[in-house]
Amino acid sequence: MITRIRLRAGVCVLLATLAAGLGTALPAAAGEPPSALTPKVELVLDVSGSMRTRDIDGQSRMSAAKQAFNDVLDAVPEEVQLGIRTLGADYPGDDRKVGCKDTRQLYPVGPLDRTEAKTAVATLAPTGWTPIGPALLGAADDLEGGEATRRIVLITDGEDTCGPLDPCEVARDIAARGIHLVIDTLGLVPNAKIRQQLTCIAEATGGTYTAVQHADELSGRVKQLVDRAAEPTVTPVATEGAGSCEAAPQLREGLYTDRQETGKHRWYRVDVLPGQELRASVSVSADRAVREDYGILLRAVTVHGREIVRGAEAGTGRTDAISTGLRYPKAELDGVDGDVKPAAETVCLQLGNSFSTPASVKTTPGMPVELTIDLVDGPDEASDVAAFGLGRGWWLLGLMVLTGLIAGLLFGWISRWRIAVWRTN
Repeated sequence: MITRIRLRAGVCVLLATLAAGLGTALPAAAGEPPSALTPKVELVLDVSGSMRTRDIDGQSRMSAAKQAFNDVLDAVPEEVQLGIRTLGADYPGDDRKVGCKDTRQLYPVGPLDRTEAKTAVATLAPTGWTPIGPALLGAADDLEGGEATRRIVLITDGEDTCGPLDPCEVARDIAARGIHLVIDTLGLVPNAKIRQQLTCIAEATGGTYTAVQHADELSGRVKQLVDRAAEPTVTPVATEGAGSCEAAPQLREGLYTDRQETGKHRWYRVDVLPGQELRASVSVSADRAVREDYGILLRAVTVHGREIVRGAEAGTGRTDAISTGLRYPKAELDGVDGDVKPAAETVCLQLGNSFSTPASVKTTPGMPVELTIDLVDGPDEASDVAAFGLGRGWWLLGLMVLTGLIAGLLFGWISRWRIAVWRTN
């Protein structure tokens, strides 16, 4: 009897312990803070007075934006922390000083409560000014912390009305912080001046500009940008090219970011082993007003200054990113003992540009540069033209000369034969 009582008591204690453990464990799991690798997105919405205009599918720009936000909030991936910031939503007056501070966080960046976020958006009404610059600074502060993707999506129908704080300069300052925050812009009015400003903002941080004139286009594009934040991305490594090859930083495989001033060169160094192929590509973003007819040059040279191969591209003056690349296959060494580790060749990469800017345009910080370095196994097949470039020697040029000589002799012999036949007949 005593044994049964003790057994029952033991079972009750065990069940109570398990229940208590589950009761404390579940809330802890539910309240677990987001990881530092959780992607963050903040939607920045223009709620200025011009958003009352009815030119998007028969409804006002504000109504189209609200509809798009509801669609987006329903589709936000669970792994994304999302916030909402407004500009021009609260002050209806004419005091410029007050109106240009009119930006606030409508919904904090964090795990999304869809109902609460939709309710907050539903209360918005077109009101005041268009302080894009201050709103971007506020959004950058909202997204601080963590190591994952951070993205601002700006939806507006007009230019910033709060100069002299230029939103393009604000975007460049945000990019210069090195926090890898991307700003994407969506313009609701197909105006050249608005497009120029929004393009400059986006490209200063490696983002995109999109013009939208229909509600479904707006919903689809914002969804796409939010989904993109959830996708794994490679975080570029900040580096600083030197003024000469001797002082250049040593780069390995990977993605790098740098800044380059107009008309100046940057140097980097890469070690290439025999049997490897170096593939390097670079993009320079013309994130400010530049004069027409510019270009970039990427050269691979030896430490003694002999050029190995180059890539170049030209532009026409439109604010855009311009890219080029090169390939250099290093031949394998013949007759080398397998136990002996072959020495690497140091290849110097020189990045140059021919951009020029008007005197009123700032040249610092320099234009954003993105450099990709890949080292892969060298080509084995004769069909790969890169294996027979001048980087592997001058025999291709000799082959071309020999081919031309043989073709010339053959053509001359056939011509003489035809003339002889004609004379005979």
